[in-house]
Amino acid sequence: MMEYLFLVALFVIAFLYSSVGHGGGTGYLALLALFGVAPIFMKSTALTLNVFVAAIAFFSYYKAGYFKWKLIFPFLISSIPFAYLGALTQVNPSTYKIILGVFLLIAVARMLLVPKAISENSEKMPFLWALIIGSVLGFFSGMIGIGGGIILSPVLILMHWANVKESAAASALFIFLNSLSGLFALVKGGFTFEPRIVVWIIVGVVGGITGSYMGSFKIKSEKLKYVLASVLLLASIKLFIY
Repeated sequence: MMEYLFLVALFVIAFLYSSVGHGGGTGYLALLALFGVAPIFMKSTALTLNVFVAAIAFFSYYKAGYFKWKLIFPFLISSIPFAYLGALTQVNPSTYKIILGVFLLIAVARMLLVPKAISENSEKMPFLWALIIGSVLGFFSGMIGIGGGIILSPVLILMHWANVKESAAASALFIFLNSLSGLFALVKGGFTFEPRIVVWIIVGVVGGITGSYMGSFKIKSEKLKYVLASVLLLASIKLFIY
C-alpha cells in the first residue's frame, strides 16, 4: 500500500514541476525522506529523475516555441562545471537549505503580491551577472541534488529577463544539463542505484509528459504563474523540513 502511495505522490510531483519547466528535485528529495529511503540513494535518485523529467519538459516547451538559446547559454557556461564540483563536495547542506528556502519564499511573495513583478516583455540580460549566478546555482544543484531551476526560474522572471513560459523552457534545459553533470560526478565516484529506480523513472516520465504538455500548450501564462508559485512554496517548505 505504501509503495503505491509513493508512486502516486511521485507522479504528482513530476506533473506539477514539469508543468513549469522543472525536474522536481526538491520534491523527490522530500518524498524519499518521507518514505524512509536510505540517504545513500537520495541524491542519485533525485538527479536521475531530474534528468528524465527535465528533458521531457524541455522538449515540450521547445516544441511550443518558448525556448531562447541566448537566454540560457551564459548560465550554462559556468553552471555545468560547478554542478560537477558541487556533487563531489561533502558538506552539511542544512544552512544552505534554510537560506534557499527563505529566498524561495521571498520570490513567491514578490510574484504574487507585487504589481508588475512578472512581465511579458523581456529586458536585456547582463552576461557577467549570468555567469556569476550560473556558477552559484550549478554548485548548489550538484551539492544538494537538485537541478537548480527552482532558483533560476524566479531569478529570470523577477529580473524581467524572461516571461513565465520562456523561463520554464530555459530552466528545463538548465536542470537537465546540471543534473546530468552532477550524476556523472557520482558515477565516477562509484555508487549504486536504488533497486526500484526503473519503476520510479517510468512513473516520473509519465508525470513529466502529462505535466509539461499541460504547462506548455494548455495552461495560460497568467494561471501558470500561480502553478509556479505553488511549486516554489512546496519546495521551500521541503527545504525547511527535510
